[in-house]
This record gives sequence, C-alpha cells and structure tokens, in this order.
Amino acid sequence: FSPEIRRVIYTTNAIESLNRIIRKAIKTRGSFPSEDAAEKLIYLAIRGHEKTARTVRGWLTAVNQFAIMFEDRFKPIQG
Repeated sequence: FSPEIRRVIYTTNAIESLNRIIRKAIKTRGSFPSEDAAEKLIYLAIRGHEKTARTVRGWLTAVNQFAIMFEDRFKPIQG
C-alpha cells in the first residue's frame, strides 16, 4: 500500500479513543436489565463521541486510493 494508506491503516488512536468511550460508559453503568439496554447505551456513547471526534488526517486521500485499487468493490467518497 502507499504511504497515505499505511498511515491511515496503522492509526490506532481513533480506535483506542472509541474503545475508551465505550468502556467508560459500560463501567459507569455497571449492570444492564437486558441486552437491548446495553446496546442502547453503547449506541448513545458512540453518538456522543461522534459529535466531538476528530477525523483521521489523510482519510479522504486513502479512501480515494482504495477506490482506485479496488474499483470493483469500493466506491469513492463524493464531496
């Protein structure tokens, strides 16, 4: 892969940040009355994180390169 794609693939800070948000929400709550309640809490934690999350630098470039390399399976981002 090109350096731009490698940089995005190996970026783990965004993933670690999201995992931390989910773990914090689950740990704070403790137990759940049902599986649906747990899913809703995780969904809300992710939604709250999306509002403050930063985008990964170079993501658009990497996505467009993937679209060129795998044009039969991958569509580029428009915009």
